[in-house]
Amino acid sequence: MSEDEKGKRFLELIDEQNNLQWSIIEKLTLLIKQNWDSSEIQNDLKNYVERHTTITKELNSLDSDNSIL
Repeated sequence: MSEDEKGKRFLELIDEQNNLQWSIIEKLTLLIKQNWDSSEIQNDLKNYVERHTTITKELNSLDSDNSIL
């Protein structure tokens, strides 16, 4: 992958990760308001966290060659 492709992918992942973080906050807020009693929201939250973890791993792998990222 070229440095330009890495840079573009990096920005895409950061944007997606940022959106996920806001979604996680939104779901946590809803869950708290419902006294932690919503399996649907809990499942959504679990999926968001798993995707966030996957993105973080991919972001870390983009810089495995000590590039400019």
